[in-house]
Amino acid sequence: MQPLDLIDKYYPEPNRLKEILLTHSHSVANKTLWIADKHPELNLDKNFLYEAAMLHDIGIFMTDAPGIECRGEFPYICHGYLGADLVRLGGFPLHALVCERHTGTGLSLADIERQQLPVPRRDMQPITLEEQVICFADKFFSKTHLDREKSPERVLNSLSRFGDESVKRFEEWCTRFL
Repeated sequence: MQPLDLIDKYYPEPNRLKEILLTHSHSVANKTLWIADKHPELNLDKNFLYEAAMLHDIGIFMTDAPGIECRGEFPYICHGYLGADLVRLGGFPLHALVCERHTGTGLSLADIERQQLPVPRRDMQPITLEEQVICFADKFFSKTHLDREKSPERVLNSLSRFGDESVKRFEEWCTRFL
């Protein structure tokens, strides 16, 4: 599978949004591969890590986030499941799960219902190690400051507004993956 083929299908023209997506996705992919190299005992699938990390945010163009050149109709939080639908249509159901499960540290059904989030009512938490590593790596890179990696402390600070569960999950990932 060539992730750029699928990206080019939905981002056919060179523009700022495509540049943001590719820069961010490459940063996340590189971090996942760094983790895989650091932890050979986890037996992570490096090809899958790269492919899925490149595709994890493919749905952002469908959302309304003008600060990163997204001019779609859906709230930004929807980009995960919307991207998953696109990746499933492309014939990659396992890659689609990464798209769907990478938001925050994952969205539990209880979180979705409690916060009345505008996403499908189903559990969207990363399950496989590869899903977890991509979700974890994604937290270190924003789409507004493409040139820098956040520290774990800064990530924790930003996650704290989402509750103890998100903080605890990220801390567990720090212990396991860093």
